[in-house]
Amino acid sequence: MIFQRAVRREIANLAFAVFVALFAILLTTQLIRLLGQAAGGKLASEAVVALLGFGALNYLPILLSLTLFIAILLTLGRSYRDSEMVVWFSSGVPLTAWVRPVMLFALPMVTVIALLSLFLGPWAMQKSADYRQRMNTRDDVSQVVPGTFRESSNAERVFFVEAVKGEEKLVRNIFVSSSQHGRVGVMVASQGFQEFMPNGDRFLVLEEGRRYEGMPGTAEYRVMEFDRYAVRVETRESRGVETSPKYLSMWDLMDDPSSAAKGELVWRLGIPLSALNLALLAIPLSFVNPRAGRTNNLILALLTYMTYSNLISISQAWVIQGRMRFEIGVWLVHVVMFALLILLFYRRIFAVSWWRLGGAARQSAGRQ
Repeated sequence: MIFQRAVRREIANLAFAVFVALFAILLTTQLIRLLGQAAGGKLASEAVVALLGFGALNYLPILLSLTLFIAILLTLGRSYRDSEMVVWFSSGVPLTAWVRPVMLFALPMVTVIALLSLFLGPWAMQKSADYRQRMNTRDDVSQVVPGTFRESSNAERVFFVEAVKGEEKLVRNIFVSSSQHGRVGVMVASQGFQEFMPNGDRFLVLEEGRRYEGMPGTAEYRVMEFDRYAVRVETRESRGVETSPKYLSMWDLMDDPSSAAKGELVWRLGIPLSALNLALLAIPLSFVNPRAGRTNNLILALLTYMTYSNLISISQAWVIQGRMRFEIGVWLVHVVMFALLILLFYRRIFAVSWWRLGGAARQSAGRQ
């Protein structure tokens, strides 16, 4: 039918605009957070772009679900405001006729959401954790950026390197400030390099420099000149990637009998199921009275989305805590929302039927 093609085309155009806006907001907030961590020395600057991509991929299922819901809601809401729905209802088209075009548009998106939620999202989380771990376990010198001060991982040293030359990672004009046992030491050297011991220890070897050491607030300072001075670089002990169900693949998660793994399954399966329910819920929720405010239904719809998402989180928490069985938690919220969907459809269909009967009665009275 004509209206089905028109509805799908309008939903697609609006969904693209909504997705671009939401994705821009997501990237902006993630970028600000990562740049703040990089500026504070908690994250290497070269890791920002990679972590931004992994984070965006992880949040895409929720973003697409919200995009689908808002696009359908606004499209059908505009039809109510412009009285197009009145024309279709007067022509004998029921409200349920909108289910087919909405589902034809929603099902491919729900499939993408399911793939992202079940497979690509956890993969992105795992890669992000691995990348962060590699950045955190690097030695202190390898994290030094020429021309900037950088604090060591244990906060006992501050490094400054003016320049790095050659492929051998030789550094020039080095400044190292350390604080141990209440004594402050400052070392300056014209050049230096890294040296690896047979036992795996890393040392920063300074050449042709001086060391100043003393107690702050006193005149007891020592000045030493050296041709070669080796400083062991203390690195954080490798802790391995955090073991968490959210980093596990779908197959590993299904093989894990723990309650935490079951709770993670509730969340991953809940995102595509909620996207499908929300796409259908948007049809009755899109009703707008042209004489009333235009934002009332939008506020109600957003509250419905937030409530739905929070209920899934509560089900996940109860499954993890053992207060609810997995077989119940994975379906309960979606069954309740589907029952609400049927109720809303019945209410809107009843209202349209009552409006038609009233219109027919008025026409009959006018003829008499």
